[in-house]
Amino acid sequence: MKKISFWIKGLLLFVVFYFLFLRPIPYYIERPGSAEDLDPMIEVEGEYSSEPGKFMMTTVEILQATPFTYLFQFLPYNDVVSETELFGDIEDYEEYNTLQSYYMESSIHSAIVAAFDAAGLPYNLEYKGVYVMSVTENSNFAGILQMGDTITEVDDLKFENTEEFMDYIKSLEVGKTVSIKYERDGTEYISEGDLIELEETGESGIGISLVDQSSVETDPEVVIHSGEIGGPSAGLMYSLQVYSMVTNTNLRAGHIIAGTGTISEDGTIGPIGGIDKKVVAADEEGATIFFAPDEEIDSDLKEEYPDYKSNYEIAVEAAEDIDTDMEIVPVKTFNDAIKYLEQLSPVSSRFDPEQKVDALAA
Repeated sequence: MKKISFWIKGLLLFVVFYFLFLRPIPYYIERPGSAEDLDPMIEVEGEYSSEPGKFMMTTVEILQATPFTYLFQFLPYNDVVSETELFGDIEDYEEYNTLQSYYMESSIHSAIVAAFDAAGLPYNLEYKGVYVMSVTENSNFAGILQMGDTITEVDDLKFENTEEFMDYIKSLEVGKTVSIKYERDGTEYISEGDLIELEETGESGIGISLVDQSSVETDPEVVIHSGEIGGPSAGLMYSLQVYSMVTNTNLRAGHIIAGTGTISEDGTIGPIGGIDKKVVAADEEGATIFFAPDEEIDSDLKEEYPDYKSNYEIAVEAAEDIDTDMEIVPVKTFNDAIKYLEQLSPVSSRFDPEQKVDALAA
């Protein structure tokens, strides 16, 4: 009898433990992630930077919640978001990761272009095709095309840009059968299907949302190893590392510099989410400087959301809250960041050896 009671108690404890600590619920925890040194991530002509100091990208960690971790929302810089808030119209975490991978790839592309433009170095942009962001339910290619596929040809025709691609599709009649060549994970496929009438415009279409897919070739060659990190927010810091390496300038001057922000090919820096958590992550890794996007807030947006704050304002508040000595630097463009770094004094020059000896002698 005692043995049966022991097993029943053990089973009950396991059930309680599972439902409290292991059972996932449709919420996610966003909290400070890491600040990653870019030296081992970026190579130019097969070489890695070994200059004093660091450029660091920052991340936000996302964990699926359990009933227990749901309580993390009461900890500083831990927020709970619903699946709808996190994924939007995306159906699952795999599609979310695919989208984040695209954003990272696009961010790398823009970062390299911005850095080479600023350095006055040549590069070559090559149009690869159309990147599939989503497929509508009524599309005759639903179940065939997937998010992340790249359409390279239609009816054996290649295109110079996405506008040419769209113009060709629009020129065909609804119901016309087209042959589409596309790439997925490095493998080419060909499928046929009929065009549909698009609800928004009444024109013929495949039934997909899309963006450009292109690559950039440079001399010297730049390779960025982003690993499993996704999203577009490392763009600014990638650009700074690449620029510093291709121009052979030690911009960081021995400082540990973190930051965040998207970057466009023309060098415009855009806002990102979770910047307060990234400030915390950078401070924990010893950063002394943090670049924060200082985006212009549209007057209509400010009128509708009076409490809306720029990334820079949020970053300053977080820095004050955690009482860090890290300097928060507002930047609107890539050139803003370069100008700030160019006036930095080297870390070593802060200390006068003779003064140090005198201090010790005293």
